[in-house]
Amino acid sequence: MEQYAIKGGNPLVGEVEIGGAKNAALAILAAAAMTDETVIIENVPDLRDTVVMLKAMESIGIRVERCGRHTVKINSGAVSNLVIEDDGIKKIRASYYFLGALLGKYKKAEVALPGGCNIGLRPIDQHIKGFRALGADVRIEHGLIITEAGQLRGSHIYLDVVTVGATINVMMAAVMAEGQTIIENAAKEPHVVDVANFLNSMGASIKGAGTDVVRIRGVQKLHGTEYTIIPDQIEAGTFMFAAAVTKGDVTVKNVIPKHLESISAKLIEIGCEVEESDDAVRVVAAKPLTHTHVKTLPYPGFPTDMQPQITVALGLSRGTSIVTESIFENRFKYVDELTRMGASIKVESNTAIIDGVPKYTGASLTAPDLRAGAALVTAALAAEGVSTIDDIKFIERGYEDFPQKLQSLGAQIEKINTERELRKFRLKTG
Repeated sequence: MEQYAIKGGNPLVGEVEIGGAKNAALAILAAAAMTDETVIIENVPDLRDTVVMLKAMESIGIRVERCGRHTVKINSGAVSNLVIEDDGIKKIRASYYFLGALLGKYKKAEVALPGGCNIGLRPIDQHIKGFRALGADVRIEHGLIITEAGQLRGSHIYLDVVTVGATINVMMAAVMAEGQTIIENAAKEPHVVDVANFLNSMGASIKGAGTDVVRIRGVQKLHGTEYTIIPDQIEAGTFMFAAAVTKGDVTVKNVIPKHLESISAKLIEIGCEVEESDDAVRVVAAKPLTHTHVKTLPYPGFPTDMQPQITVALGLSRGTSIVTESIFENRFKYVDELTRMGASIKVESNTAIIDGVPKYTGASLTAPDLRAGAALVTAALAAEGVSTIDDIKFIERGYEDFPQKLQSLGAQIEKINTERELRKFRLKTG
């Protein structure tokens, strides 16, 4: 019964190092399969999802060597088949990146339909539209997405919605297509830019990543490279909001402050002080928090992955706040858990109306998904008394050493397995 036991009430104080970006790492690992030469990737976060991704790569004959906890050496010179369907890969959303990577290099791929967190419908119709525009045949049979092409040819593709997954997947498939591909209405997220930079370091010709028009000129082959993944903006944002809700003072290190601008802006708006330096951001919550309105939007707007964290903060802010979720339609499932802690939140369709309360109180909670799970941890850190959080497997999909990093900031949090360990935790924390 792995869970977190948390005694709230301590302000978080100190410095914390942020790891590599999960969402960039998963796509970059898949893209590493696009050359026969050796690729060395640094700053790979050690998470459940990245472990699953590497196992899936090994299952098709790719050689994976760990050179330390955060560095991976990959050689795809002896790929033995193009079917990825092990049980682990069905559980993560990013499995679909193997479609673009393998289709781009081998003109064929079969990948189990993706899973991940249940935060709403996340169709892959735009991925399929992009692959077909490049000349691939795509069909779904026996739980697999099968895509193949005699030859991929560059095309002009307009994505109907801004989607990170489809932007990256079509970009990978187009890298070795004949001629030029233009992706319009492309996603601009930092990890889209990171994947493009990685592919360019292998000899691809991609221009415009980070804008809404990406231009790709096909090349014949890609070569080996050494590459370092960008820091994780969502992990950074989670610690920034943890500082806010616990009335703390936290310096988040190894970040790119530009990627955090929408998060910093909202923290300032609700009454925090935010200081930026070259590769760090300090958040000080010395004053009571105040209400605001926020709407999730594609980058550079406020990230949907930070929506649960800001809702937790606004639940403890003076006045009435409104949070509108415009990306996923099923992302307020954690509100019932916050209500058990004393929050006053009413959800209507894709909007949460939040009346701030003076405090949360400890409760037995269940993490419904990755980001909501992390947000519930921050709520428990701010609450009076002891909380337990079940289903921490979701949280571990996206946060490396989460309890240890929080402990280093003064949090009273432990991973426990039994009732006896919970009793010991209660005794120890008084």
